[in-house]
Amino acid sequence: MFASRLPMAQEYADILATDGVLKGLIGPREVPRIWDRHIMNSAVVVQRVPHGASVADIGTGAGLPGLVWAIARPDISVALVEPLLRRTTFLEDAVRDLGLDNVSIVRARAEDVHETYDVVTARAVAALDKLGRWCLPPVAPGGVLLALKGRTAQDEITTATATLHRLGATTIVVATYENGDVPTTVVEVTK
Repeated sequence: MFASRLPMAQEYADILATDGVLKGLIGPREVPRIWDRHIMNSAVVVQRVPHGASVADIGTGAGLPGLVWAIARPDISVALVEPLLRRTTFLEDAVRDLGLDNVSIVRARAEDVHETYDVVTARAVAALDKLGRWCLPPVAPGGVLLALKGRTAQDEITTATATLHRLGATTIVVATYENGDVPTTVVEVTK
């Protein structure tokens, strides 16, 4: 998944396990599961991102999935969008320590993002109807929202379909990306 950048992914995992816990971005009980539940859960979806794409990760928190994608795919440019100062400070330090040059950090609320991107993503941010209102406006025409969801994905689509179509969605599908024992479920909304 990470090829020659596996040491960089390991360094990010170490940052999450230390500074991430210290700064309250990852719970201490999550440390043993950082690789399978967080890093690989995020990484398996990056295959869906087109080569050279611009990506915005809305409500990125500790950089999941955006920072993982930037490590795995140096061909994409990733904007990590996060409103909270302590999280953006963590992200700035992590990006600097990892030496990533394909990442920008945007301290803003989702509603205040006015640029458009080929791909917009979010993981564990909000229910799909609310997420659509935040994440579809910055999706460029022909682009896609990749919302990393759990088992309730199909139920969320049922509730959010009208809102998503009103915001410009043309297709809405649930995709599953295999990740060992815990597959990653993604709602893919094309605009």
